[in-house]
Amino acid sequence: MTEGRSCPLAYRYDPASLCAEPESVAGDVVYVVGGLYGNPYALDEIERMALAEERQGHRVTLVFNGDFNWFNASDSLFRAINNRVLDHTACLGNVDYELANPNDGAGCGCAYPDFVDEGVVERSNAMIERLQAMAGEHPDIQVRLSSLPRYRCLLFGGLKVLVIHGDPESLAGWGLAHESFVAGNEAKLTEWFRASGADVIVSTHTCLPVLWSGMVSERHCVVANNGSAGMGNLLRDFRGLITRIGLASPAAEPVVGLERQGLSVSLLPVAYD
Repeated sequence: MTEGRSCPLAYRYDPASLCAEPESVAGDVVYVVGGLYGNPYALDEIERMALAEERQGHRVTLVFNGDFNWFNASDSLFRAINNRVLDHTACLGNVDYELANPNDGAGCGCAYPDFVDEGVVERSNAMIERLQAMAGEHPDIQVRLSSLPRYRCLLFGGLKVLVIHGDPESLAGWGLAHESFVAGNEAKLTEWFRASGADVIVSTHTCLPVLWSGMVSERHCVVANNGSAGMGNLLRDFRGLITRIGLASPAAEPVVGLERQGLSVSLLPVAYD
């Protein structure tokens, strides 16, 4: 298969294992930041948003669910982005994985489906090659990246919040993409929620946002895909998005939000410079 469209075996995992050992998260709010893509201005704005919440008495935890590298292909920016992100809770995206543990023939590791234009695949492969050369000049960062998990399960507000990059079967899976929901993936969603035991699944990777809720085995379940934090992913709107999960509703106006089982889940805009 063409580089950039393949999915390395190392990316795969068993949905039933994903919430086997949940980790407790203290505080009132979790920001899940997917697809920062090396954008320092977006990171500045996200930190400002978190500080504004803390001034209102909300303790905020930042969780980065992969692909925080991409446009930071300069020596100083590569180090700055990674040092800032790795001070927080994080897990790998395909970009970060390929910087720390390159797979032969994987290209960017994006596992692009057929509906993605070949030009996008070619440009992504060229970008990861340049980034890998940059990462090779920062072996200490590569070591830190290689120690990150591929997913995390957070125990927050009494619920299991599964934080992944792609979908519950693969680090670079597209099963939670906007296009998958349009095509109708309810059966697969039910299977994943039952197998994992998660109440909320938070994803990114696919650059278009999704917020879904439904009943699975008499449980209210939620999927939130922020699209990307560091690139615009709304029609005629430059802003990125992050997923906010809180014990109270956000003070800032979300693009979309819902309340389920005592948690507020919303997609917040990131109006970076």
